[in-house]
Amino acid sequence: MNNLESILKSRDITLLKDDDSGDHDQNEENSTQKDGEKEKTERDKSQSGSKRKAVVPGPAEHPLQYNYTFWYSRRTPGRPTSSQSYEQNIKQIGTFASVEQFWRFYSHMVRPGDLTGHSDFHLFKEGIKPMWEDDANKNGGKWIIRLRKGLASRCWENLILAMLGEQFMVGEEICGAVVSVRFQEDIISIWNKTASDQATTARIRDTLRRVLNLPPNTIMEYKTHTDSIKYVLWGFGVCVGHVPEFSKSSSLVRSRGIWSSRRLT
Repeated sequence: MNNLESILKSRDITLLKDDDSGDHDQNEENSTQKDGEKEKTERDKSQSGSKRKAVVPGPAEHPLQYNYTFWYSRRTPGRPTSSQSYEQNIKQIGTFASVEQFWRFYSHMVRPGDLTGHSDFHLFKEGIKPMWEDDANKNGGKWIIRLRKGLASRCWENLILAMLGEQFMVGEEICGAVVSVRFQEDIISIWNKTASDQATTARIRDTLRRVLNLPPNTIMEYKTHTDSIKYVLWGFGVCVGHVPEFSKSSSLVRSRGIWSSRRLT
C-alpha cells in the first residue's frame, strides 16, 4: 500500500470546516439574484465560472495528483432524456484537491446503498463532465460491473479510493467513476479516455478486479461510449440524445445482447 493510499483510507484526519470550501460563496451570491434578472444572472454565472478561484490543498494537507469533482443525478425511470436535459439534471456537489477535502465531502454524503430510485453518484476529474459527449470521454469507454443489492456502498468506496490513490497506474487515462443505483440491482463503472488502447483497458480491468476483490467468475464488460450512443440511437429508435446507461430494464437489455445476466453476488 503506497503512502497516499494509506492516508486516503484513514478516517482520523482533520476535516475542513463547512465554510472552508471555495465553491459555496458563489452559489449563495447567485441565489440572491432577482427573478427579473435571469438573463443577466446566467451571463454572470458563465463569466464567474471561468474566474472561479482554483481549488487547492490547504496548508499541511495531503494533495491529490488531480483535482476531482463529485456529481449527483436522479431521473424518472422510463422517461427519455435528451443530452441537454441530462446535463441540466446532473448537479455538482463540489471539487476537492486534497485527501482532507475529499473526506470532508464524502463523510457528509449519503452512501449509495441508502439511495433510492434511479440515482447516480459520479466522481470525475475536475473539468470533465460525466457525459459520453465530453471531449475527454468521447473516444473512451468504461468497465461495467453489475452488483446485487447490498454491495454498492463498499464497492464504490473501494473504487474511488483506488482511483484517488492512483492505483490504476495508467497515466492520465482515468476520467472518473460512476455508481448507478437501480431498483433491482446496482452498477459501478470506471471510465477511461482511450477505448482503442487495449493494454490500458486490460490494466484497468485487472486493477479493478484486485481493488474490489472480485470473485474469479465475475463477468466484467467493457463498452465504448460510441457504442453506448449508437445503442441509444439505433437500438431503441426513439431517443436522439443522452440516456443514462442503465435506464432500461435488465431483461430488455439482456435480450439485445448487451449485458451478461450474471451479476456480482
